[in-house]
Amino acid sequence: MDQLTKYRELIKQILTDYVALTRRAKPSGLESHLLMDDVRGHYMWLKLGWEHGRRVQYIAVYVRLYDGKFWIEEDWTEDGIATELLRASVPKEDIVLAFNAPESKPQMEAVAA
Repeated sequence: MDQLTKYRELIKQILTDYVALTRRAKPSGLESHLLMDDVRGHYMWLKLGWEHGRRVQYIAVYVRLYDGKFWIEEDWTEDGIATELLRASVPKEDIVLAFNAPESKPQMEAVAA
């Protein structure tokens, strides 16, 4: 299995596991939906529904596979998708926290070192 195929399967499994957890939890009025596009490398977990009389729709997680790396565009999970990827032995060089401003990247690398 080549690296890109491995990464596709990994992110799909991680997101599927998260959604399965939310479906077992106490009903909140929000539905979880997974959108997975292997051709373009986009993987998204959406939450949709009604809460306290208001329409709610937001992206819980959005990850792109681009240039052989995971680009985490949005992540509202407790531990973080990056943590899950590291636990699955993905090298940190293959994980980009795209939701951080470019000017903060050097600071993050110094903290992670």
